[in-house]
Amino acid sequence: MRLAPLAAALLLTSLSATAAEPLRLAEAMADPDWIGPPVEDAWWRWDGKAAQYILKRKGTRIGDTWQVGIDGGAPAMLEGSARADLDAASALLDTSGSRSAFVRNGDVFVRDLRSGALTQLTRSNEAESRLLWSGDGALAWRGADAWYRWDGRATVQAAQAKAEDAPGTPPKPDDLRDRQLRLIETLKNDRALREAAREQGEAWRKADPTRAAAPVYLGAGVDIVDSALSPDGRWLLVATTEKGAATGTAGKMPMYVTESGYEEFEDVRTRVGRADPLPQKLWLAEVATGKVSELKFDALPGIASDPLAALRKAAGKEALKGNRAVQVATSGDNGDAPALLWSNDSRNAAVMVRAIDNKDRWIATVDLAAAKLQPRHRLTDPAWINWGFNDFGWLANGSTLWYLSEESGYSHLYTLNGGSRAQLTDGKWEASSVVPARDGSSFWFLCNRSRPGDYEVCNVPARGGTVREVTALDGVESFRLSPDGARLLVRNSSAYMPPQAYVVDAAGGQAKQLTDTRTPEFKAREWLQPQIVQVPSKHGAGTIWGKYYGPATMEPGRKYPVVMFVHGAGYLQNVSARYPNYFREQMFHNLLVQQGYIVLDLDYRASEGYGRDWRTAIYRWMGKPELEDYLDGLDWLVETKQGDRDRAGIYGGSYGGFMAFVALFKQPGVFKAGAALRPVSDWSQYNHEYTSNILNTPELDPEAYKRSSPLEYADGLQDHLLIAHGMIDDNVFYKDSVMLAQKLIELRKDKWELASYPLERHGFTHPDAWYDEYRRIHELFERTLK
Repeated sequence: MRLAPLAAALLLTSLSATAAEPLRLAEAMADPDWIGPPVEDAWWRWDGKAAQYILKRKGTRIGDTWQVGIDGGAPAMLEGSARADLDAASALLDTSGSRSAFVRNGDVFVRDLRSGALTQLTRSNEAESRLLWSGDGALAWRGADAWYRWDGRATVQAAQAKAEDAPGTPPKPDDLRDRQLRLIETLKNDRALREAAREQGEAWRKADPTRAAAPVYLGAGVDIVDSALSPDGRWLLVATTEKGAATGTAGKMPMYVTESGYEEFEDVRTRVGRADPLPQKLWLAEVATGKVSELKFDALPGIASDPLAALRKAAGKEALKGNRAVQVATSGDNGDAPALLWSNDSRNAAVMVRAIDNKDRWIATVDLAAAKLQPRHRLTDPAWINWGFNDFGWLANGSTLWYLSEESGYSHLYTLNGGSRAQLTDGKWEASSVVPARDGSSFWFLCNRSRPGDYEVCNVPARGGTVREVTALDGVESFRLSPDGARLLVRNSSAYMPPQAYVVDAAGGQAKQLTDTRTPEFKAREWLQPQIVQVPSKHGAGTIWGKYYGPATMEPGRKYPVVMFVHGAGYLQNVSARYPNYFREQMFHNLLVQQGYIVLDLDYRASEGYGRDWRTAIYRWMGKPELEDYLDGLDWLVETKQGDRDRAGIYGGSYGGFMAFVALFKQPGVFKAGAALRPVSDWSQYNHEYTSNILNTPELDPEAYKRSSPLEYADGLQDHLLIAHGMIDDNVFYKDSVMLAQKLIELRKDKWELASYPLERHGFTHPDAWYDEYRRIHELFERTLK
């Protein structure tokens, strides 16, 4: 839209005035549509000449697909019939690099990269997934409960695993049944005729190449968890659990404000220690014959040793007998990648296995002829194996296995080929999001070599050599290689720039920005850039990285009230060059500074990005090292930034809310006020997958829960406390805040309040609730720190 010169001048004047005005709380807590949508995902169009990406539509929950040319031009939203020709994220190239396959709207498509011709292979209501090209050019994928294969001519059902007894399986002995069949000749004859017909049908199936393969039967006593077909369709790996195994008692969450007008209840997760994750078994099936063999875990080194033996003995529990329980783990940085992986030539399969106690993670390959697992790598940790940094896979040659491991203390990249093992990266930094080059010559990955919060795309030869930083953007979020491997499509962000799309040559050089989705109003604002600082630890932790927000010029002799922010999740990195998860809080910190405060946000011990020892510093005692880091941060503010020790406050959400409790309860008088948002008050109420890694289970390690749960030491409260919680929070239950409130009532504590939000879950979504919550925080600090 073009503007007349006068109108344009008036608009610029209006924006300048807006930029000069003090930031208002309502603005900071408004719907983020006013900032502009982030580029949620970005991928290459088939010809490498354009990028396609997702943007949230203003005022809706709809994600539209946009396209922008790599060499320039205005972005355009793709609508109507144009959507039928879309490519999709995570397109998979075949071994020749001439075709790509992808899933769009749950259906499988193949694109000829020479002509652009698009072939749709499925059109169903099933959600297809797990695409895999074979060396001979066939494509395999998984449907709802079966595997399919396309050879360029026809799509066939290649394999199906069933949790049933195979037809013809003799029934369990039963005297009554045997008596009936012996005495009643007609029953006996009918059964014989039925079995003869079934056997003939099976014989015809085996002799007829036009028929689909018979199902693979795992037995009626199991539930199927996952499966993986070899690209040639010959073998099937299947992970199972015992059918009907106890999964613990799920919680019931009440919802009071509902569309129905009545109270409703939602099933929520089981608490930690109420039921361990179900152990799994692994099976190898030959599809043509239906022969099934169990791949036993006995060969995994250390599987029969119990790292929790001492705790088990102290708790009066029986010693572990036999192997530890395991699961076929998911892998990948987000824990959502498959853990059963075939090489493209179908000669090799690899599987990742985790002990349920999460003290060990193994990678094993499968001896197909002997139906046995062959251990290839063991990662063991006396605390817990990380949730991320577990990527692994096969290179194009089909014999080289690559994987990430924290065994050096930081996540790094390794290869295995036969008995030869090589470490390709090293140093006090982390490699993640690994993408092998299609020809297997090198690896692309994210790295933070310069400093923990500076993320770039790096490259290293597969044979070993120099690690090369390809980008110089500081805040890389993700990347994708172009179909020809010559360029990278990068999502990058910064403190006040939500993720945007960039393109850069694979050889390196200047990156070209393709999108800027920020609104004029947001860009017109003059934002306070956070200073990345290093706080020296007085408790042996070395350097604590932080973000400091303060005035450009400090008034000589003035002491400033202090606000300290604690990020959530525990294992999360907030001190980085990227656009923060806590973008609202960052704007709130701008507001605080303009009103005379100074603010410090720390990546305390347990945060992501700093290696294994930093991550596991909280093992068996959550809250202790993190509080030490914040006390050191307060000292640093007093010593270097004119902070007023007598006017310090602290706040945070989720894990940050838990830490606000810890600070006020464990160090009364140090922080004059604290706000605990959606906080954990008792770790025995949280989930198993997260909590048992850090504190084991309440039954096995009661001391860890006692010293880590604020409910146990709430009597230490003497300062001002605000608790704020969404009542339909299905992550940290509202029950945590209700229990803490009851404890404070019983302790006859004053100077505290509980704010409840009936329509909010863990992450608030309504601007009214955001505003109310932060109005209360702001008023708390104004009342107690000014």
